[in-house]
Amino acid sequence: GQCRYMEAPLSYSTIEDLQLLSWDNAPKYCVQLSFPGGTVLLQAANSYLRDQWFHSIQWKKKIYKYRKVLNNPSRWDVVLKEIRALVDMALTSPLQDDSIHQAPLHIISTLLAENTNLSAQDYENIIVAIAPLLENNHPPPDLCEFFCQHCRERPRSMVVIEVFTPVVQRILKHNMDFGKCPRLRLFTQEYILALNELNAGMEVVKKFIHSMHGPTGQCPHPRVLPNLVAVCLAAIYSCYEEFINSRDNSPSLKEIRNGCQQQSERKPPMPLRLLRPEPPTPPPTTTLSPPPALPLSPPPSIILVELERNNNTTNTLRKAPAEGDSEPNLIDCLLVSPALNALSIQLPAHANRVLGCFALILKMLSDYDDWRPALASLLQPIPFPKEELKYVIQRFAEDPRQEVHSCLLSVRSGKDGWFQLYSPGGVACDDDGELFASMVHILMGSCYKTKKFLLSLAENKLGPCMLLALRGNQTMVEILCLMLEYNIIENKDTQLQIISTLESTQVGLRMYEQLCDRQRELKELQRKGGPTRLTLPSKSTDADLARLLSSGSFGNLENLSLAFTNVTSACAEQLIKLPSLKQLNLWSTQFGDAGLRLLSEHLACLQVLNLCETPVTDAGLLSLSSMKSLCSLNMNSTKLTADTYEDLKINAALVSIRYYFKKH
Repeated sequence: GQCRYMEAPLSYSTIEDLQLLSWDNAPKYCVQLSFPGGTVLLQAANSYLRDQWFHSIQWKKKIYKYRKVLNNPSRWDVVLKEIRALVDMALTSPLQDDSIHQAPLHIISTLLAENTNLSAQDYENIIVAIAPLLENNHPPPDLCEFFCQHCRERPRSMVVIEVFTPVVQRILKHNMDFGKCPRLRLFTQEYILALNELNAGMEVVKKFIHSMHGPTGQCPHPRVLPNLVAVCLAAIYSCYEEFINSRDNSPSLKEIRNGCQQQSERKPPMPLRLLRPEPPTPPPTTTLSPPPALPLSPPPSIILVELERNNNTTNTLRKAPAEGDSEPNLIDCLLVSPALNALSIQLPAHANRVLGCFALILKMLSDYDDWRPALASLLQPIPFPKEELKYVIQRFAEDPRQEVHSCLLSVRSGKDGWFQLYSPGGVACDDDGELFASMVHILMGSCYKTKKFLLSLAENKLGPCMLLALRGNQTMVEILCLMLEYNIIENKDTQLQIISTLESTQVGLRMYEQLCDRQRELKELQRKGGPTRLTLPSKSTDADLARLLSSGSFGNLENLSLAFTNVTSACAEQLIKLPSLKQLNLWSTQFGDAGLRLLSEHLACLQVLNLCETPVTDAGLLSLSSMKSLCSLNMNSTKLTADTYEDLKINAALVSIRYYFKKH
């Protein structure tokens, strides 16, 4: 670089002296530069600009000096002294610019790259010397490479804990896109592996993860989780990278990335999913790129190795593969067309340790309640190797929040999610269906389209459901009873098989008898008739309503008012037994979303519904769009939003909607 004066360029390296003019009657706002051939005065418009020029030229002059000294080192004790002086200069400079700290780091990166024969102690001394610069700056790529090497070769060095820990913490808290700086991700990965090599091993890693989350129930840094997940995915993928690159007659990573998987003269590539010999199976797919069609065959119990590319967002948006020299898409690299009958991938011991370490980190991440929703979204729908991930999916299946367990389902129609993969006969199922049953249980409890969900189970998973019910699983027994009660199954032989399955266990027989009793009561209710209008006294409860309806016949009841009573969503179980109900008043009750979902599936004749001053929300109100007979709806003083209001107007056959939006 050169500073330019008129038409004659002047090299920074030739500047002998630099000072501000301070004598009496000196020209205002001038900087004096001394060269071998004379002196130059630079005059600024004000003192602030003059000081900026002075410090900038002074900094540039010193950088040239340090670069020259450190490019040709002779004695390493002198070099270390110069590095410390360079760091001090950068830290004490009044200039505010990224290059003030980055330039010294680049000089030291070059020094390390050109002097590979240094002793371990020399390396450590240099790392300690530049540590202050790394407190507020990410290390440049070449320096990351050097740090990675140090983590691999000297994982037990105190430098790893004392110097690298705050650097990695800063990367995880502030990095926005590992795709632009993959070596930062690689350095983070190697640092975690170095921690794992310490005597306490995974305990140290666990403490580090906890330090990244923080002591409170909510992690204050939103970038930490997506960055940790990206590091884990890339590390797990790296275990298989050597295998992918070494296969004969298989596409190169570049060909896979460019979509050139089918070559006429090349043998079909082998499947990468299997960790032990098994027949090929239909693979799970993702939202990034559709895989080639696979032949159907009996689904075995296997563990998968398909991965997703770095995901640095907390939503489910997927990026297209980058062009140019960016890293290959992880899914594209592992998702290739299987054609051979079997393949066993034997990973070396080191790769197994890496796999175990990062799969266990995912397990740790799933134990934090505040991280679980974003984690479920980030991992959707990526199958993984190692049994540890099954624990993660189990955590998703146990979480009562819909934003978490809804991620168990597929992203869109035709794309398998965790629910499909872990169902009996699914490619990832290695148990007798316990995880599948727990997923069904949590989904049935929250899904506002329960009938639709049961239809899906009947079409795709009826066999596994019956098998688990036959073994006494209570959730599956309940599912089969609901299928019969809601007339999900039309085929008579299938109905009889379900009944036989239910009668084969004590719990099944008991629930089936209860179902038969309910249906007999319903038919008797319809036969006897009863009043057409009914109003419950205020302060009545769910139990009072159940007691009243069980005391007589209400098959003709068309108008029911529960206004100002204490009923809740639980009373929906009684309301759906009123086949003729057309008008229902729930004004100022505690009737909520769960009750609305049940009403929407069973009360086909309902025409008028008053939900004024009830705790219903969008989640429940949306289910009303399926009630084609509903023509009048009062939602005053509810939590309805404008978007759902518009959806209801479009999808429901409502003649009258009463609602006013509160001003916040």
